[in-house]
Amino acid sequence: MSYNVFARYYDALTQNVDYRKMADYLCALLEREGHEAGLTLDLACGTGSLTLELARRGFDVYGADASREMLSAAQEKAMEEDFRILFLRQKMQSLDLFGTVNTVFCSLDSINHLANEEEVRKTFGRVSLFLEPGGYFVFDMNTPYKHRCVLGDNCYVYDVDEVFCVWQNQYEEKTDRVEISLDFFEKKGTLYERSSERFHERAYPTEQVLCWLREAGLEPRLVFASGTFDAPGETAERVTVAAKKL
Repeated sequence: MSYNVFARYYDALTQNVDYRKMADYLCALLEREGHEAGLTLDLACGTGSLTLELARRGFDVYGADASREMLSAAQEKAMEEDFRILFLRQKMQSLDLFGTVNTVFCSLDSINHLANEEEVRKTFGRVSLFLEPGGYFVFDMNTPYKHRCVLGDNCYVYDVDEVFCVWQNQYEEKTDRVEISLDFFEKKGTLYERSSERFHERAYPTEQVLCWLREAGLEPRLVFASGTFDAPGETAERVTVAAKKL
């Protein structure tokens, strides 16, 4: 999955994401556990907005993502701020680092982009392999509730300066998977040029995910409704999990 087109407009279409607030929250989670971040990997870093926010705070951080186009945007932003950040092109489920790290963050429902149980378990195994004992893996994920009741078969329209985007979902009840179709309309003079992208997101029950973490040697320590310090209720749309390498 390369996100050839989506990468060009990703930042414009996600202007509602407050990366400062996200970084504050992640730091607070680590503080609750008394964990010093140390060398940090931003896994599935996309265009690097969170990576850069962490770097501004003094984190020793680098990023990894499967999309060449996303990483190109991340590298360009880092260079504009004169940050020397390493960005690796790697899939989560085949992560292969140069050495171990102390902390891994994986944000904005990237886990939901993994196609099936096998890919999730492989990803957890690779993260565990490259985490130092006592290191932390912190990630968020959309819940089955969100896929069923929020994303569902709905359609969304985004009209921003850079592009007009139509986002259509098709929900598959058996797997809690949503097929996402994005149609981009970019103005070219008096006409619009259309391009499209298709991908899937799949939701996994939280308790099952916690079992897969334990199988990988990662002990779940915190499970919150994302952005809060509250236990996720039945209508939680996203959960954040912090797991410790044993």
